[in-house]
Amino acid sequence: MPSIVSITSMSVEEVRSFFGGTYEQQSKGAGTGIIIGKTDTELLIVTNNHVVAGSDTLTVAFTDESTVEANIKGTDAQYDVAVIAVPIENISDDTLDAISVATLGDSTSLKVGEPAIAIGNALGYGQSVTAGVISALNRGVTLEDETSGETVTNGLIQTDAAINPGNSGGALLNVEGQVIGINSAKYSDTAVEGMGYAIPMSKAEPIINDLIN
Repeated sequence: MPSIVSITSMSVEEVRSFFGGTYEQQSKGAGTGIIIGKTDTELLIVTNNHVVAGSDTLTVAFTDESTVEANIKGTDAQYDVAVIAVPIENISDDTLDAISVATLGDSTSLKVGEPAIAIGNALGYGQSVTAGVISALNRGVTLEDETSGETVTNGLIQTDAAINPGNSGGALLNVEGQVIGINSAKYSDTAVEGMGYAIPMSKAEPIINDLIN
């Protein structure tokens, strides 16, 4: 949990009024991020592209509930991955002692039926933990890019660990606490239960490295 952060995004959207005109309205969104690196100047956090897309400001809350603004370092809309950065100088020494860089696991060695744990900022309330199993591997899931409107199909990890709004960008872990996936989506329907999806770390890691560089 010290490796997980809650993300709040603020943006301004244009809304049509009852009388036919338009006005600007501030919009707030919630998501999650995983601390995946630390340099002399920056703390690097991976999340979903749809968590940060269109945002004007991003605020990160750490496990000790301290908050600081973050900047977008790079995004990949096709795979729904983004890296954001927090200047080290803006983080207190107490917070730096309380947080840690996540340990990444090998998603290529996963087996259907093994335990899975999800941590994220569910409903924007702060960190919460859910558990389940790996339900399927390389499940083809088609998502729409909110910016371009284009659709893309990626092979994702399916899990029955509860993935709720605000969990996006959070960690899917194995029982050793290693990050094996980035929680990205869920199938929501009155007839459907327990179908959440995560981007495998084996696919996300090279994209993350490209975005950092």
